[in-house]
Amino acid sequence: MSQEKHNVDQTKAICFAKNVNHIAITVEDINHTIKFYSEIFGSDLVETHVIEDQEVYAAVIEIGDCKLEFIQPIDSNSSIAKFIDKKGFGLHHLCLEVSNLGNVLTKLDLKGINLIDKQPREGLVGDIAFIHPKSMGGVLMELVDSDSIRRN
Repeated sequence: MSQEKHNVDQTKAICFAKNVNHIAITVEDINHTIKFYSEIFGSDLVETHVIEDQEVYAAVIEIGDCKLEFIQPIDSNSSIAKFIDKKGFGLHHLCLEVSNLGNVLTKLDLKGINLIDKQPREGLVGDIAFIHPKSMGGVLMELVDSDSIRRN
Protein backbone atom coordinates (compact mmCIF):
# COMPACT_ATOMS: atom_id res chain seq x y z
CA MET A 1 0.00 0.00 0.00
CA SER A 2 1.51 3.32 -1.03
CA GLN A 3 0.98 6.37 1.11
CA GLU A 4 0.27 9.79 -0.26
CA LYS A 5 1.86 12.75 1.41
CA HIS A 6 -0.70 15.42 2.20
CA ASN A 7 0.45 19.01 2.36
CA VAL A 8 -1.85 20.64 4.87
CA ASP A 9 -2.40 24.36 5.27
CA GLN A 10 -2.22 24.54 9.07
CA THR A 11 -3.93 27.93 9.10
CA LYS A 12 -7.10 26.21 7.81
CA ALA A 13 -7.09 23.41 10.38
CA ILE A 14 -10.09 23.46 12.71
CA CYS A 15 -7.99 22.27 15.60
CA PHE A 16 -4.28 22.80 14.97
CA ALA A 17 -2.41 20.80 17.62
CA LYS A 18 0.80 22.46 18.77
CA ASN A 19 2.13 19.52 20.74
CA VAL A 20 1.26 16.27 22.48
CA ASN A 21 0.93 17.29 26.12
CA HIS A 22 0.66 13.82 27.65
CA ILE A 23 -0.54 10.26 27.27
CA ALA A 24 -2.82 8.98 30.06
CA ILE A 25 -2.78 5.38 31.25
CA THR A 26 -5.15 3.74 33.72
CA VAL A 27 -3.37 1.69 36.38
CA GLU A 28 -4.26 -0.63 39.24
CA ASP A 29 -1.64 0.63 41.72
CA ILE A 30 -0.28 4.11 41.09
CA ASN A 31 2.60 3.87 43.59
CA HIS A 32 3.79 0.56 42.13
CA THR A 33 3.53 2.02 38.61
CA ILE A 34 5.56 5.13 39.52
CA LYS A 35 8.27 2.97 41.12
CA PHE A 36 8.31 0.57 38.15
CA TYR A 37 8.67 3.32 35.54
CA SER A 38 11.36 5.00 37.63
CA GLU A 39 13.37 1.78 37.95
CA ILE A 40 12.93 0.67 34.33
CA PHE A 41 13.08 3.98 32.46
CA GLY A 42 14.69 6.39 34.94
CA SER A 43 11.61 8.59 34.79
CA ASP A 44 11.14 11.60 37.03
CA LEU A 45 7.96 12.07 39.06
CA VAL A 46 6.60 15.51 38.23
CA GLU A 47 3.48 15.68 40.37
CA THR A 48 0.72 13.73 42.08
CA HIS A 49 -2.86 14.81 42.70
CA VAL A 50 -6.21 13.65 43.92
CA ILE A 51 -8.78 14.82 41.39
CA GLU A 52 -11.89 14.72 43.53
CA ASP A 53 -14.51 15.49 40.87
CA GLN A 54 -13.21 12.56 38.76
CA GLU A 55 -12.57 10.34 41.80
CA VAL A 56 -9.01 9.46 40.78
CA TYR A 57 -5.44 9.59 41.95
CA ALA A 58 -3.23 11.00 39.20
CA ALA A 59 0.54 11.10 38.81
CA VAL A 60 2.59 12.64 36.04
CA ILE A 61 6.06 11.40 35.13
CA GLU A 62 8.51 12.54 32.48
CA ILE A 63 10.55 10.35 30.22
CA GLY A 64 12.64 12.74 28.15
CA ASP A 65 10.22 15.24 26.60
CA CYS A 66 7.25 12.90 27.01
CA LYS A 67 4.81 13.08 29.91
CA LEU A 68 2.78 10.10 31.04
CA GLU A 69 -0.22 10.57 33.32
CA PHE A 70 -1.17 7.57 35.43
CA ILE A 71 -4.77 7.39 36.62
CA GLN A 72 -6.04 5.14 39.43
CA PRO A 73 -9.70 5.18 40.47
CA ILE A 74 -10.49 6.08 44.08
CA ASP A 75 -14.05 4.78 43.96
CA SER A 76 -15.24 1.59 42.26
CA ASN A 77 -18.28 3.50 40.94
CA SER A 78 -16.27 6.30 39.29
CA SER A 79 -16.27 6.79 35.53
CA ILE A 80 -12.60 5.70 35.39
CA ALA A 81 -13.41 2.49 37.30
CA LYS A 82 -16.25 1.80 34.84
CA PHE A 83 -13.88 2.49 31.94
CA ILE A 84 -11.40 -0.05 33.39
CA ASP A 85 -14.19 -2.62 33.92
CA LYS A 86 -15.14 -2.27 30.26
CA LYS A 87 -11.74 -1.88 28.58
CA GLY A 88 -9.15 -3.01 31.13
CA PHE A 89 -6.03 -1.18 32.26
CA GLY A 90 -3.98 0.69 29.68
CA LEU A 91 -4.32 3.65 27.35
CA HIS A 92 -7.02 6.05 28.50
CA HIS A 93 -6.51 9.20 26.44
CA LEU A 94 -4.13 11.33 24.41
CA CYS A 95 -3.88 15.04 25.26
CA LEU A 96 -3.06 17.66 22.61
CA GLU A 97 -2.24 21.34 23.15
CA VAL A 98 -4.31 23.86 21.20
CA SER A 99 -4.74 27.64 21.19
CA ASN A 100 -8.05 29.24 22.13
CA LEU A 101 -9.80 26.09 23.31
CA GLY A 102 -13.24 27.70 23.58
CA ASN A 103 -13.13 28.76 19.93
CA VAL A 104 -11.81 25.33 18.88
CA LEU A 105 -14.71 23.60 20.66
CA THR A 106 -17.25 25.82 18.91
CA LYS A 107 -15.73 25.00 15.50
CA LEU A 108 -15.55 21.26 16.26
CA ASP A 109 -19.18 21.26 17.41
CA LEU A 110 -20.29 23.05 14.23
CA LYS A 111 -18.38 20.42 12.22
CA GLY A 112 -20.42 17.68 13.94
CA ILE A 113 -17.61 16.34 16.12
CA ASN A 114 -19.01 14.51 19.18
CA LEU A 115 -17.77 16.54 22.16
CA ILE A 116 -17.91 15.33 25.75
CA ASP A 117 -17.22 18.90 26.92
CA LYS A 118 -18.71 21.74 24.89
CA GLN A 119 -16.99 24.30 27.12
CA PRO A 120 -13.49 24.24 28.64
CA ARG A 121 -13.23 23.10 32.25
CA GLU A 122 -10.41 22.99 34.75
CA GLY A 123 -8.27 19.87 34.55
CA LEU A 124 -5.00 18.56 35.93
CA VAL A 125 -2.81 20.40 33.39
CA GLY A 126 -4.95 23.46 32.61
CA ASP A 127 -8.25 24.26 30.89
CA ILE A 128 -9.35 21.09 29.11
CA ALA A 129 -12.12 19.45 27.09
CA PHE A 130 -12.63 15.92 25.80
CA ILE A 131 -13.66 14.70 22.35
CA HIS A 132 -15.67 11.47 22.31
CA PRO A 133 -13.82 8.40 20.97
CA LYS A 134 -16.62 7.84 18.41
CA SER A 135 -15.37 10.92 16.57
CA MET A 136 -11.68 10.05 16.94
CA GLY A 137 -11.34 6.51 15.60
CA GLY A 138 -11.85 4.95 19.04
CA VAL A 139 -9.37 7.14 20.95
CA LEU A 140 -10.51 9.44 23.76
CA MET A 141 -8.90 12.79 22.97
CA GLU A 142 -8.25 15.53 25.51
CA LEU A 143 -7.50 19.07 24.37
CA VAL A 144 -5.74 21.53 26.67
CA ASP A 145 -5.59 25.27 26.07
CA SER A 146 -1.89 26.06 25.62
CA ASP A 147 -2.27 29.44 27.37
CA SER A 148 -3.65 27.78 30.51
CA ILE A 149 -1.06 25.01 30.93
CA ARG A 150 0.53 24.78 34.34
CA ARG A 151 4.20 24.16 33.66
CA ASN A 152 6.33 22.44 36.30
